[in-house]
Amino acid sequence: MLAIRTRRRKAAALAAAAVLAGLAAPSLTASPATAATAPVTAPSGPSTTANSDYDDTYYKDAVGKTGDSLKSSLHTIISDQTKLSYSAVWDALKVTDEDPDNSGNVILLYSGDSRSKSLNGGDNGDWNREHTWAKSHGDFGTATGPGTDIHHLRPSDVQVNSARGNKDFDNGGSEVSNGGGSLTDSDSFEPRDAVKGDVARMIFYMAVRYEGDDGFADLEVNGNVDNGSAPYMGKLDVLKQWSDEDPPDAFEENRNQVIYDEFQHNRNPFVDHPEWVGSIW
Repeated sequence: MLAIRTRRRKAAALAAAAVLAGLAAPSLTASPATAATAPVTAPSGPSTTANSDYDDTYYKDAVGKTGDSLKSSLHTIISDQTKLSYSAVWDALKVTDEDPDNSGNVILLYSGDSRSKSLNGGDNGDWNREHTWAKSHGDFGTATGPGTDIHHLRPSDVQVNSARGNKDFDNGGSEVSNGGGSLTDSDSFEPRDAVKGDVARMIFYMAVRYEGDDGFADLEVNGNVDNGSAPYMGKLDVLKQWSDEDPPDAFEENRNQVIYDEFQHNRNPFVDHPEWVGSIW
């Protein structure tokens, strides 16, 4: 049995290395795009990265716990991080969200488009820094802390970002123009299917990382929409469903690893252990 487990871990490690090598390697033929292209759908399958390797080190004080005890342990673990300035987020996102098929581009969260890294800004056709946990939900703005935490900051088309605004997450609505299949109504936003789990796990990360003990609001996930400026984000049952139905893929796991290795040096535990969502909520 030990030999079988060893072979499996070696196979998982080799598969993960191959995935990360493919993500990091720049294309020899691709050139940076100057406009949005069709939504990128690969890689979309579950990653084979053996993130349980961190259980004996990074997560050793959390493994085996559930409920509030697990949440408290994870909060302590992931609060040990390097913090970025808001201006530094631009360059960080060009690395964390790089298109694996074109090193000159980033993948936009909601639309899935691949767009030139140089088109960051505030004009139509640009991409900007989307706060997945809307910064008005807790009034943290862009101050160093939750406002600059790249675990929930993602590249997004300027107009699609505007359509999302500060809405909570829920199912339903009308199609967002150039949103890759995203939907919205008066009080909620539904991202495209391929990133629903990504969105949910970013929200759960924020609710664990920011507990009101560092000068910022205690962020919590609740069952409501239209939370306004309160430090809450909904809708809990929908976010849990999204996390279950859209497990972490290679792109999401690589992003988590890059943030850990190169920028903040902390991890999103729900990317490594999506089952912990149900253990806490």
